[in-house]
Amino acid sequence: MISTVAFDIGETLIDESRIWSRWADRLGVPRLAFLGVLGGMAAQGRSHREVFEFFRPGFDIQKELEKWRGDDPDGLRENFDEEDLYPDVRPGFAHLREMGKCVVIAGNQPPQARDALEAMKLGADATLISADLGVEKPSPDFFQKLCEAAGVAANEVLYVGDRVDNDVLPAKSAGLHTALIRRGPWGYLQAEWPQAAEADSIIDSLHEIPDLVA
Repeated sequence: MISTVAFDIGETLIDESRIWSRWADRLGVPRLAFLGVLGGMAAQGRSHREVFEFFRPGFDIQKELEKWRGDDPDGLRENFDEEDLYPDVRPGFAHLREMGKCVVIAGNQPPQARDALEAMKLGADATLISADLGVEKPSPDFFQKLCEAAGVAANEVLYVGDRVDNDVLPAKSAGLHTALIRRGPWGYLQAEWPQAAEADSIIDSLHEIPDLVA
């Protein structure tokens, strides 16, 4: 029986459209061009970090972030807030809690993401990020640490994410159940990959999850 549902963050809970648009503005690249290349990287299964290198060879993202903080200390910059939350997150979490399920947020994110998510008071039982766990997806260790933190066996966990390569395959190899959500560039494109069939379910909304675990 599924006792715990764990969620990836970017493009599972958080719509990253504004984040990428701010990056395009920061680099002086037309938004459509930036988002188009981002989609191309997703289609090829490449890292989103390669988008920066494409437009600015030799780009040092950490140095740019430090400069950006100095230029715009009160802005969101590469971060997110309540406005970026997908509308099905709160009701989806609430429904699962009503069913008696443990709800965990777990993804590759920096420390400020944890603070932003906790400030939203989504009702999650735990918020686990790679910066705290000391390991990133797609390492199976990430999912093992998730289960340890939740205090449950891997086969009691359903992991929901938007990527086949980063979420479905490594979570499955660690013994978790998986659901691929079809949203965001990676979600839509990777749902067409043959390996997407490895997911226990492919969904279009978090509203579908309660029926999966009922």
